[in-house]
Amino acid sequence: MVNQNDLILKTMTQIIAFILLGFSIYLFFAGHNAPGGGFIGGLMAAAAIILMYMTYGYDKMSKVFPVNFTTVFIIGLGIAALYGVGGLFFGEPFLTQNAAYFQLPILGKTHLSTALIFDLGVYLAVIGVSMTIILTIATDSMDSSEEVDM
Repeated sequence: MVNQNDLILKTMTQIIAFILLGFSIYLFFAGHNAPGGGFIGGLMAAAAIILMYMTYGYDKMSKVFPVNFTTVFIIGLGIAALYGVGGLFFGEPFLTQNAAYFQLPILGKTHLSTALIFDLGVYLAVIGVSMTIILTIATDSMDSSEEVDM
């Protein structure tokens, strides 16, 4: 039998997580022209994922969303570092960015910047670090509670 409070919590979590992930993506893309970027966008995405872990539990989320967040961190750090070094191959300083306006089919005249690649690395690194820390603390407390119960 499903507890009514669980049904409300799970329904609201789906709505709130969707809003948080949408806002996370907005912050990510707005970052090079306005406040936002990879760091705060990554924190918002991690908050949405943490909310889902809190609602559905570690075991169920690990089966539905089998992501190794340490790997996500390493990939993000690698993207950010490779982007920084990329300018050196063209005789530019470390972390040099370029930007231009492009005419895209649906979006029209759009400003694109290479800083978006660096922000992607930061975004993934922040999600990976945040989730690794939170899940390590959560699983350590689950392991220690099992030891105390015995």
